[in-house]
Amino acid sequence: MFVNIDGLNLNYIVEGEGEPIVVLHGWGANIDSIRPIVRILKDGYKVYALDLPGFGKSDEPNDVYSSYDYAEIVKKFIDYFNLQKFSLVGHSFGGKISIIISTKYKDLVDKMVLIDSAGLIPKRTLSYHLKVKTYKTIKRLYKLFFFWKKDSEVAEIINKRFGSDDYKNSSGIMRKILVKVVNEDLSSLLTQIECPTLLIWGELDDATPLYQGKIMEEKIKNSGLVVLEGTGHFSYVEDYNRFSLVLKSFFNINN
Repeated sequence: MFVNIDGLNLNYIVEGEGEPIVVLHGWGANIDSIRPIVRILKDGYKVYALDLPGFGKSDEPNDVYSSYDYAEIVKKFIDYFNLQKFSLVGHSFGGKISIIISTKYKDLVDKMVLIDSAGLIPKRTLSYHLKVKTYKTIKRLYKLFFFWKKDSEVAEIINKRFGSDDYKNSSGIMRKILVKVVNEDLSSLLTQIECPTLLIWGELDDATPLYQGKIMEEKIKNSGLVVLEGTGHFSYVEDYNRFSLVLKSFFNINN
């Protein structure tokens, strides 16, 4: 099914009956990636999920969106269904969007679950600084040997070879959006979250490391952290059985 929000056709699903829960996928993913979560929740709730703009079957944004712009699109999606009170479940980038919505629309959010959530700028380790230094050195060499190319063309060549997987897998406006959203720090919003919040994290997550989950637990007043041992960034898939038990307990689903 599709709905038009701000001129964008967005693909979505609605499953189950009961109080509403909105489930948001991570960067580079889509509805299919969060169906395991929807499957758990639809036994006790009415679950809404959408392909965020630029992902799955939804249209790409016309402008370079920030995380806040994505949050507003999701809010308009929620308004379309006239949801007066709802809960949020967000994985990775979907968690980042959930943080923004929960602080801007406090009275509307009942509960929130953040799964391996984005939102914090990672610590700058020695390996990071070495990577930056290597990048700058390679860039200077490329400009020396390919002096006839524009700086933007040189940067594109290097990033295609040395950029992150998300960067390599994106293009056009989505690549510009990625560069923008990964540099947004939401740490100042965490103390403003008032709804009960469950944090679920993969012990071995290397995309949004566990220490970030611990920081969120410390800063979000009414929160608790559950660590799924031996799992990574997609902890909810890697230990689905335990994840299911934890999620059902938080939302009081008895089956």
